[in-house]
Amino acid sequence: MRQIVLDTETTGLEPSQGHRIIEIGCVELVDRKLTGRHYHQYIQPNRLVDEGAMEVHGITDEFLKDKPVFSQIAGEFLEFIAGAQLVIHNAPFDVGFMDHEFAMLKPVIAPTTEHCSIVDTLVMARQKHPGQKNNLDALCKRYGVDNSQRDLHGALLDAEILADVYLFMTGGQTNLLLGAENSDGSDGDTVTGVRRIAAGRAPLPVIGVNEVELGLHQAKLAELGEDCLWNK
Repeated sequence: MRQIVLDTETTGLEPSQGHRIIEIGCVELVDRKLTGRHYHQYIQPNRLVDEGAMEVHGITDEFLKDKPVFSQIAGEFLEFIAGAQLVIHNAPFDVGFMDHEFAMLKPVIAPTTEHCSIVDTLVMARQKHPGQKNNLDALCKRYGVDNSQRDLHGALLDAEILADVYLFMTGGQTNLLLGAENSDGSDGDTVTGVRRIAAGRAPLPVIGVNEVELGLHQAKLAELGEDCLWNK
């Protein structure tokens, strides 16, 4: 199964008030494994970024001045996500903005649900952890996902973090080689350029069995008798 973990940053909160997408970040999962493929694009929105939004993501009007407009990147973006299951935290927000952008194109592109199925990890988190905080930072803390680089919101970084959170939430593991090397010789603590495990974390201690524990174990095996698999 192909899944795309997606996040956007915007000029404000409501597309109905003329707000636009200014950043898209996506990472690809195939059969629940990060493939290393991603899509990332900044977009010139033809309007100013709200001050409150800028405080969240740090993306300025000056930075966006020379970036392409949405119509210039819509085709490649749609090609990347088409046919996949989108994994999004608070999906109505991002999908609402995507559908708004698609509707403004000439010719119009059909809504997101015509191209992709959607999983909302916020809904999943609320079902699994009712009455608790379920924003991305809270989920990182709950599942032990390193988000130390997340000083500001950024679409690609948030998508990469959400991919880890989603895999932990749904019972799987991320593609980490702890303490090993990847096939390209890079450190196993890093996947697609984002640190997953804190570099300064002390190694896990190895605690051996002592003589008292070994004696208790042998006594228990004797009690279980010869038919016990551990005695064969």
